[in-house]
Amino acid sequence: MSRPQHHATSPELERITLGFVPLIDAALLIVARERGCFAAQGLDVSLSRENAWATLRDKVAAGLLDGAQMLAPMPLAMSMGLGRAPCDTLAPLLLSRNGNTVTLSSPLSEASGAELTDSPSDSALALGDWLRGPGSGKRPRLAMVYPYSCQHYQLREWLTLGDIAPDRDVELVALPPPRMVEALRDGQIDGFCAGEPWGTLARHCGTGQLVATGAQLWPDHPEKVLGVTRSWAQRYPATLAALLRALRDASKWLSTSPENRRQALGWLALPPYLDRSVRHLESLDLDAAPIHQQLYGNDMLRPTPQAALHFAAPIVRQLEEAGGRFDPALLAACYSPVHFDAATHQ
Repeated sequence: MSRPQHHATSPELERITLGFVPLIDAALLIVARERGCFAAQGLDVSLSRENAWATLRDKVAAGLLDGAQMLAPMPLAMSMGLGRAPCDTLAPLLLSRNGNTVTLSSPLSEASGAELTDSPSDSALALGDWLRGPGSGKRPRLAMVYPYSCQHYQLREWLTLGDIAPDRDVELVALPPPRMVEALRDGQIDGFCAGEPWGTLARHCGTGQLVATGAQLWPDHPEKVLGVTRSWAQRYPATLAALLRALRDASKWLSTSPENRRQALGWLALPPYLDRSVRHLESLDLDAAPIHQQLYGNDMLRPTPQAALHFAAPIVRQLEEAGGRFDPALLAACYSPVHFDAATHQ
């Protein structure tokens, strides 16, 4: 357990609640709590497990959560008023890069010949050829976790690699990540794009097969961020700074040794967090092919507007197709490194 650290300005809040969805890339929040990184910064942090991204989003906007693990595009979508009333939201720290898988049911993977290779176009073309053949039957139903997510955009991009029209040749639905494997097993969906551990869990259970990864489609893209409303950040700047330092320290600790990563996996496996969904993993095995999930590393945590451009592009396209106009200043504000740099003196 770390000792409390004294900074020129103490946190305005001693107790805060942060939301998370049960995914591997909630690790920094869980490590910071269990390792004592939050406590060392003078914060008593409760972690609230939320199973759906829309629920988490609404609780942050309503002030029921002080902040949360968020899908990387979510602060921008919230600020633009996509999916709900506008709420200016910031992403002052990146929690992860990569980590998504495109997973097809075992029957669909076997029937189509779609399998994981070094190129995601191979599996997409195999599925496309099968869909255009005589024996494909009904349109596959493929799930993603939230309309404004890297998973949604990566799934659509993967489909187009196989000349599959996402809005015509398949049915796209949104499902909370923890429901993916069960829905695949029960035949409610034929595949999904979600963050870990759900793809490898489907493979471990014999329910699904990985056919592509987000790291193949968008190498090193920001996947999850810490999200807080702009009003919260302005009201509690010292609390935010303490929060950012604690997460930085958790990331540093995670990077130090394989033993620390095994300990972190043990914490993730506790019932309040990811519980049985990670019991198929021997270690966090971070940055291993083909998923290449990153939770630490030089500059991994620091947000920049430039890193957000990949997932911002389809959001801007959607907005312009609906007759709206995009303000680049909004992107710059959402993913500015100013809070991170101030907290960590970069």
